[in-house]
Amino acid sequence: MKLNSLLLLNFFLIQFTFAQNDLNNSFERNKIKIDGVAAVVGDYVILESDVDKTLIDLQSQGVSTQNIGRCSLLGKLMEDKLYAHHAEQDSLEIDNNQIYSYVDRTIDYFVNQLGSLEKVLDFYKKKDEQTFRNELFEINKINQLSEKMQTKIVDEIEITPEEVRQFFSSIPKYERPVFGAELEIAQIVVKPKVSEDDNRKVVERLESIRNDIVVNGSSFATKAILYSQDPGSRATGGKYTLNRNRPQMDKDFRDAAYRLREGEISDPFKTQFGWHIVKVERIRGQEVDVRHILLIPEITNDALSEAKKKIDIIRKRIVDQDLTFEEAAKSSSDEEETRNNGGVLINPTTGDTRFELTKMDPVLYGQAQKLKDNEISFPLLEEDERGIKKYKIIKISNRFDEHIADYSQDYIKIKDLALKEKQLKQIQNWMVEKIDETYININKDNIDCNFINKWVKK
Repeated sequence: MKLNSLLLLNFFLIQFTFAQNDLNNSFERNKIKIDGVAAVVGDYVILESDVDKTLIDLQSQGVSTQNIGRCSLLGKLMEDKLYAHHAEQDSLEIDNNQIYSYVDRTIDYFVNQLGSLEKVLDFYKKKDEQTFRNELFEINKINQLSEKMQTKIVDEIEITPEEVRQFFSSIPKYERPVFGAELEIAQIVVKPKVSEDDNRKVVERLESIRNDIVVNGSSFATKAILYSQDPGSRATGGKYTLNRNRPQMDKDFRDAAYRLREGEISDPFKTQFGWHIVKVERIRGQEVDVRHILLIPEITNDALSEAKKKIDIIRKRIVDQDLTFEEAAKSSSDEEETRNNGGVLINPTTGDTRFELTKMDPVLYGQAQKLKDNEISFPLLEEDERGIKKYKIIKISNRFDEHIADYSQDYIKIKDLALKEKQLKQIQNWMVEKIDETYININKDNIDCNFINKWVKK
């Protein structure tokens, strides 16, 4: 979901969550009867108006609510509060800096929609900006707690090949899923070369920033916000959390970070994305909280021209059948992730090599849709969100028509479905256990709801 969609969602959700937070602060369980309380889950109160406004929110997003009743909406709200309540009980850590950053962006969005901060405060009936910020923080804190708890429940669940086979065998043939048309795509990338002089300038700049932090006590986070060219972490002061068991970042970046002690700042080092300095803020077992600053050397027009010449030559050699696309990728591509695989792209969503047409990235779809099988595209110039430019050529290496699920052909997708079913069962078991041990009170007007979960205790 894009940022604007998330902010728009908050625009509707926050209206009724504010009222709930006000009530949470004063409500004393079993002592005060308050009209409009639909249910209480742990330390959280759900108002009847929350259910109404959730329905309005779904409608505002274009979701059909024809078959959605009040009872099912109340049940979903109770689930969310149960997650958040037990996340706090289990002392799950949340990222306050990330929440503060999101609050900033949310307020900016509201101001853009309504015209001024004064109009926003008036709309939400808040006396000042700080009160508004504090309540926004609490709302998003609860959302993050709920997400953390759900992740913890299923985080360590794995599935064996035998479980996948049993799952597939248990599906009647007439009920097996139909998978849409898919493509396998390969690409060769040529990146413009950076001169030694431009590299040296970036390294010297990073050394200057590092010296200001180490010697003069400047804030690493502030420097990252001001100077880092990493759009994914700049707003949060360059912060990332690395997990030794789930390597997600660039290997050179991970290696540099793991060599540092807590509080230590690295010298400038290079990855495929540019030059970095990294600071280890906290080591928590297998997780390491770091901050980094990324600077990217300038690409000259001459370097771009040389890259274009190189990829033109590569394409001509493939078209002339001097070498195959796969051979050219392995010998000439500058993209480490695909080079050793003959240029074949990995779908970041599924982890396999297929891209379903209806779910492809629009840019990639636009580049590939008109290509015939094994046709080589003309060189394409791409620029990512960091401003890094590169040339590439692509080809369709395989096509898969829409078909009913086949165990051998679609094993990765079937495995994903089987894993999700196992995770769902784990969540259902967790719900049963936690509902039994958590304080839950449901208003008499809702006591006869046919909930999916057994919220009503006998």
